[in-house]
Amino acid sequence: MIRFLALSLCASSAAAESGLAAWLRYAPLQGGESYHSSLPSHIVALNTSSASPVYVAGQELQQGLQSIYGKQCNVHHSSNGASSSIVVGTLDEYTKAYGSLNNTPDLIEDGYWLSTESSPVQILGKNERGAFNPNAPVRWTNEWDNLDGSIERGFAGNSNWFANGVIVSNLTRTAEYARLLASIGINAVVVNNVNANASLLTPQNIEGLGRIADVMRPYGVQVGISLYFSSPISGVKGQANLTTFDPLDESVVTWWTNVTSQIYQQVPDMAGYLVKANSEGQPGPLTYNRTLAQGANLFAKALQPHGGIVMFRAFVYNNLNETDWYADRANAQIQFFKPLDGEFDFNVIIQIKYGPIDFQVREPASPLFANIPKSNAAIELQVTQEYLGQQCHLVYLAPLWKTILDFDLRVDNESSLVRDVVSGQRFNHSLGGYAGVVNVGTNDTWIGSHMAMSNLYAYGRLAWDPTLDSQYILQEWIRLTFNADQSVVNTMTQISMESWPAYENYSGNLGEQTLTDILYTHFGPNPQTQDNTVWGQWTRADHTTIGMDRTVSNGTGFAGNYPPEIAAMYENIATTPDNLLLWFHHVNYTHLLHSGETVIQDFYDQHYAGAATAQTFATMWESLKGKIDDERYYDQLFRQVYQAGHSLVWRDAISNFYHNISGILDVANRVGNHPYRIEAESMQLDGYKPYTVIPFEAASNYTAIVTSSNTTTGTAQTMITCPSGTYDIAVNYFDQFGGDSHFVVSLNNVTIGEWTANLKPWIGSSEGPRVLGHTPSIYIDGHSATRITFSNVTVAKGDMLKIVGTPNGIEPAPLDYVSLLPLGIVD
Repeated sequence: MIRFLALSLCASSAAAESGLAAWLRYAPLQGGESYHSSLPSHIVALNTSSASPVYVAGQELQQGLQSIYGKQCNVHHSSNGASSSIVVGTLDEYTKAYGSLNNTPDLIEDGYWLSTESSPVQILGKNERGAFNPNAPVRWTNEWDNLDGSIERGFAGNSNWFANGVIVSNLTRTAEYARLLASIGINAVVVNNVNANASLLTPQNIEGLGRIADVMRPYGVQVGISLYFSSPISGVKGQANLTTFDPLDESVVTWWTNVTSQIYQQVPDMAGYLVKANSEGQPGPLTYNRTLAQGANLFAKALQPHGGIVMFRAFVYNNLNETDWYADRANAQIQFFKPLDGEFDFNVIIQIKYGPIDFQVREPASPLFANIPKSNAAIELQVTQEYLGQQCHLVYLAPLWKTILDFDLRVDNESSLVRDVVSGQRFNHSLGGYAGVVNVGTNDTWIGSHMAMSNLYAYGRLAWDPTLDSQYILQEWIRLTFNADQSVVNTMTQISMESWPAYENYSGNLGEQTLTDILYTHFGPNPQTQDNTVWGQWTRADHTTIGMDRTVSNGTGFAGNYPPEIAAMYENIATTPDNLLLWFHHVNYTHLLHSGETVIQDFYDQHYAGAATAQTFATMWESLKGKIDDERYYDQLFRQVYQAGHSLVWRDAISNFYHNISGILDVANRVGNHPYRIEAESMQLDGYKPYTVIPFEAASNYTAIVTSSNTTTGTAQTMITCPSGTYDIAVNYFDQFGGDSHFVVSLNNVTIGEWTANLKPWIGSSEGPRVLGHTPSIYIDGHSATRITFSNVTVAKGDMLKIVGTPNGIEPAPLDYVSLLPLGIVD
């Protein structure tokens, strides 16, 4: 009902806002008093316990009516006989208070009935968490918080729950987060990292989990935890220390039974466990030659007396030898889990990433959804943008998720949409659902960016109803989060709906995955890290060919993991969609796409097109000045300007890399041809020296300049040779973690701009001037590469352009190039 109230919001004032309230702002409605006569005067919440979601719903309704319409309503906890009332409660409590109801639909767990056709208005739930009949029973978030307070793949500050190995005392933010999640239908939060720490199971931390649960319970949100498989031998303070973690050993069974009972004493409604086992160095049942099903069932049986469930991650794979043409990490989930179908206990759900690899910008739907019909399944989506710009690039993810949820796997030649598999509908399971990796932090924006919160909202809405249109969800979120001004809605809609295609185009198109650095930050470009590793995210690019051959006839056989109709489509290069061509086929760079273009030329074209689209986002955002509050306007503008610059880094890096490896020219003569650039190494240098950048494609002309020492100020200058006029002067430089270099740019010794390289990541609790939040890099590379632009500068031919760089810490004031851009020209 929080969502019901929020959706009545229309236009609001543009007062400064931090983003903390997200879509639950309850901003005053202009002329709201004119609605008073048609609004209820009383609220009846049929529960007197302040820990009850029904009680909290009554308070929420009261707050919303007051904030939006300026109408004060009293809250009662039993029938008051007033005709002008809203009644909220369970069906059972309503029947006790008011008598039986006619024409109510059959409600499933968490479902609710809303009726405004008579008085009193009725908001009645099957249980106290009631929210429109959800598509699936499990709608969880996964938070990768560590006990030390850091967050793996978190880009918005420190943990809201943990610090220094224990659970924090102030859980105010926990309550606020539970309120947000309740409004979008999320019913549980796994509060700690899947790469878990056994110390979560100390008596002190178990007591802390009870405090978290107490804070979340009034919103109908349960607590779950991730487990470290070998906890019994980890010397957990306050628990027995065993010499084995074999899941079939009786002492291990007893250990987990006792620990689970201890947790339920503190958290009687705990949702259950999330388990990552035998993956990326994590221990698991395979250590003892036990099956993954035996490992999952160990926890399932411990939870069964308490009603809990196990979310067992299917993200299991071994290191691979790239020289083996038939090796393929994408096959791992099928190899590990298909033979075990039917062996998992009834309260185990296999949690499957949406694609076979790892949250890439585009992947085919995981075939595992079609291969375990006897097992419960859930889809794992990633709200945090680990591989997709880390909240520094705007990427609205709902359209990506919809390509997976709406995909028809055609099991037994029948309709088998992924969304119907994970809901349990397709294979007649009572359990199934959604897991969203969110990783909220202490930043007021929750996940690091105001616009990125559209992804959390969309995740909740799709988990609840996956048939919803992604643009419909987006516009709903815009109206709630900002306002209903049509120009605001239209502008944010256009930027957001163009963002995923743009990011795919400038990061990795044709199914080639996100061509980021998989060995380091997962942020900037570094395509060569995909290959020559054991991690199996290969592109198999050489001087003449590119792509993974995943056919049955000549490759890894992955295509054959799908049901016959889909397998046939992907096996045949003629029927494979262009946007997944290189996922399934190894081809020449000159192979013709369905579009008629060659693979390599499409690479060039799409990387330039994607970056060009990203340039428009900042300009469109600037049209919102005065239409939304200044605080969020300027914060997001900062990010759009950053994305515009970094998209050019991506464009150039990927284009240059494949131009270099293939030796094939861009027919449009763009790649490597930059008429407006002045390479820093070509300038007159004093205190600076050339520096060969690794990877080579991260810098223009493969070279940057750095100061000759970390205590030497450097000067780079050159005479302007372009025609006199008005230009935008763009400076590409590198912002490394570990130093805050200072730069001054001048014309004829007249300063036109200066800045400090401190686009800080979230480290500790200090924001700094502007916080981007992405995983930092200590190197001069594609992660640290960025740009600053000084607009509308009057330049005369023969002027002396000079940049003075002062190093700081480990950062040697690194510069890449300067561009003098005629107005309206993109470098």
